[in-house]
Amino acid sequence: MTIVNPSREELGSLLKKSKRIAVVGLSDNPERTSYMVSEAMQNAGYEIIPVNPTIKEALGVKAVSSLKEIKGHIDIVNVFRRSEHLMDVAKEFIEIDADIFWAQLGVMNEDAYTFLKNKGFTVVMDRCIKVEHALTK
Repeated sequence: MTIVNPSREELGSLLKKSKRIAVVGLSDNPERTSYMVSEAMQNAGYEIIPVNPTIKEALGVKAVSSLKEIKGHIDIVNVFRRSEHLMDVAKEFIEIDADIFWAQLGVMNEDAYTFLKNKGFTVVMDRCIKVEHALTK
């Protein structure tokens, strides 16, 4: 099986409907890609929830250690972790109330993709959420 992402039109529709994004691996360092991308999404009106056990906060928001600590519905779980960690994140993802599993540009794992698709989830891999948002405005 190969990874097949939703079309650009579908991604645009998903992003328009979404409001809350949990960012796994969000850094508190403004020089890091995860910070810059998340800041752009926050500036575009999305609620960003940092998920990183090694930081206290990012972008003015208190960080949580895991997805399970987040109260309420999550529209998108955006993952900035290396590809080999995606299956662990995917297993936690299915335990929470979230709609879309989104792995950032350069991050992909066929086993995690198949695992989530077989459970009926929308999965995006190897795509930058900031770029897709800009392209689908």
